[in-house]
Amino acid sequence: MDRFSLEAEEMAVIESDVRQRQTNKKRKWREIEALKDRYRLQRELQAIDLNYELGINDISLN
Repeated sequence: MDRFSLEAEEMAVIESDVRQRQTNKKRKWREIEALKDRYRLQRELQAIDLNYELGINDISLN
């Protein structure tokens, strides 16, 4: 019986680790998509106004 509970605990730890990695991947992709949106907005603003001077850090999508 002890062996069974030990294996169950190990599986729970492994499952939580997998979930955490998946969450981190999703968060990283959201950050990447946000950066892409900021760069796309910057390019669009530069295309509209040739004197556009703001940097990528000055753009907020919120």
